[in-house]
Amino acid sequence: MEKRGRPLNHAVTPGGHAVDNSQPAFPVYHRRFANPAPLGLFAFATTTFVLSMANVNTRGLNPVPNIVVGMAFGYGGLAQLLAGMWEFACGNTFGATAFSTYGGFWISFGCIYVPWFNILNAYETSNVDGALGNAVALYLTSWFIVTFILLIACLRSSVGLIAVFFFLTLTFLLLAVGDWTGSNGCHTAGGALGITTAFIAWYVGLAGLLTPDTGFFVLPVGQIPTRN
Repeated sequence: MEKRGRPLNHAVTPGGHAVDNSQPAFPVYHRRFANPAPLGLFAFATTTFVLSMANVNTRGLNPVPNIVVGMAFGYGGLAQLLAGMWEFACGNTFGATAFSTYGGFWISFGCIYVPWFNILNAYETSNVDGALGNAVALYLTSWFIVTFILLIACLRSSVGLIAVFFFLTLTFLLLAVGDWTGSNGCHTAGGALGITTAFIAWYVGLAGLLTPDTGFFVLPVGQIPTRN
């Protein structure tokens, strides 16, 4: 209960107003949203890099790419999904859609390799020749379509972000073609483009961290001027 003589104010929470000194240890700006984009980009880039290294058969990882499953759930999936939700709160529709979309992608990808879901086993025990390859090809084709749509939607953002989605679009396309045709060359090329995509995403994420207030220098991302 409030002491007599002290006004009740349910509209202002502690620390939420410039004249509210009930929590002096907390500055006023602690209630502002930080930029969630670097987290989403780093989560996407790191998980993509690990899978792409397996796709190019680095040190014989290609036949068993399960090392990416933990990252797909924990970093590429959960962290990116959280970044997407925070982008919604920041009012960034594109960032929210993109990060949430690829967070869902990595979670769905991880599920493929979890025996409990019985996805791989269902196709491996099927009597249809090439059933697993066709299923994965269809899966990758759907993500190629989604990525292409997001590429179109980001054409007024920055050169760096456009490059991320451009190379990611090509990555999904080549991986899908590789599974449709059984071409190891396309699959390897898709992995190489995935590595390229990861490094560009790391760069754009770092550019978001190095602000004039927090860094000694900034990185250019080729911001495209908006319409006056």
